[in-house]
Amino acid sequence: MSSQKKILFVLTSHNKIDKLDKPTGWYLPEVAHPYYVLAPHYSITWASPAGGEAPLDPGSVEAFKDDDEAQKFLKEVNDWKQCRKLSDVLPEVEKGEYVAVFYPGGHGPMYDLPRDENSLKILESFWKQNLPVSAVCHAPAVLAETSFVKGRKVTGFSNEEEDQAGLTDAMPYLLEDRLKERGGLYEKAEKAWGEKLVVDGKLITGQNPASAKAVGEALHQMITGGAPEDESKASVQDKLAGMGAS
Repeated sequence: MSSQKKILFVLTSHNKIDKLDKPTGWYLPEVAHPYYVLAPHYSITWASPAGGEAPLDPGSVEAFKDDDEAQKFLKEVNDWKQCRKLSDVLPEVEKGEYVAVFYPGGHGPMYDLPRDENSLKILESFWKQNLPVSAVCHAPAVLAETSFVKGRKVTGFSNEEEDQAGLTDAMPYLLEDRLKERGGLYEKAEKAWGEKLVVDGKLITGQNPASAKAVGEALHQMITGGAPEDESKASVQDKLAGMGAS
């Protein structure tokens, strides 16, 4: 395992929707589905702001109780219960010890990851090293606080999806609006909850839980040399179209 290339999975440490005092955290399929794409090829490092056990959204366990990969993940993988602190991982990132970073969603990331200094430093370091940065669902909230989101094509959980989830009024802000406010060129699927993958240079984002596996597949392809650096953004998008890009 030590000889494998390493990918950093960054999980939230925030465990509740503040306005409702309702449990939340990271969303099970948004970790499980990319994990099973990437784990056979890379060593996965788990990290979070606080370290230790990252809070798993109990609602996602119930909603995906019939999802084979999600349930397999719960039975087989326990490393997320022993996350390293982002502050401890940052020096390794800056030394170039990782080939990519992935931020899974859930409502938890809306609260802590965009405000965490180490989280933002990690993202900026990957970007400066021209390494893939990826996020899905609510996790692109952290991208809104970076120096590189402006003018980039990006997706994330839509206003319509948040409204259908019944949580619009409970959120500290709406992700779609925040990405647009920060200059992101927001895109979304034709229908709510549909798979949507957006690739712009080294930035890979997915809109919702249905898009998580596509993010993992796009990340793997990019690491293994999917698209040369001089290819146009449109060409990259076309190359990954089979993974859910529109």
